[in-house]
Amino acid sequence: MKYSSKLSDAVHILVLIALNPLDNLSSSTIAKSIHTNPAFVRQLMSLMRKAELISSVHGHAMPSLTRNPADISLLDVYKAVEGNKPLLHLDTHTNPECGVGVNIQYSLQDYYNEIQEIAEKKMKQITLDDVIQNFHAKLNTYNENNVL
Repeated sequence: MKYSSKLSDAVHILVLIALNPLDNLSSSTIAKSIHTNPAFVRQLMSLMRKAELISSVHGHAMPSLTRNPADISLLDVYKAVEGNKPLLHLDTHTNPECGVGVNIQYSLQDYYNEIQEIAEKKMKQITLDDVIQNFHAKLNTYNENNVL
């Protein structure tokens, strides 16, 4: 089973843009940082442009945030790259002849909906600025612990 890393990668891109506003941030440069391919980066950036989280000009490798990092929530980014896809997914390929297999999905759906609602509420409270501040705190801790 493959898990989506779109949210993580999109936040990575946004942090790169926020921290390097004057640098050349081509899709190739960003792809090296994420350890993926430039086409995937362009796909994510296109989704974030459509959601008006970033702006860019074709042929110029200097994307920019359209809002202050404090005004971009994780939910904004999630909705931009995942749409309305739920965080948790039911297994729809259970055995229809099994009493548990037929009914377990109906039993789980209410809980999954509740988890989705709670997660989205929390994601709405976490901003890109929070992520950037936490990034700096982790970086400082790492540097303090790894000084010669």
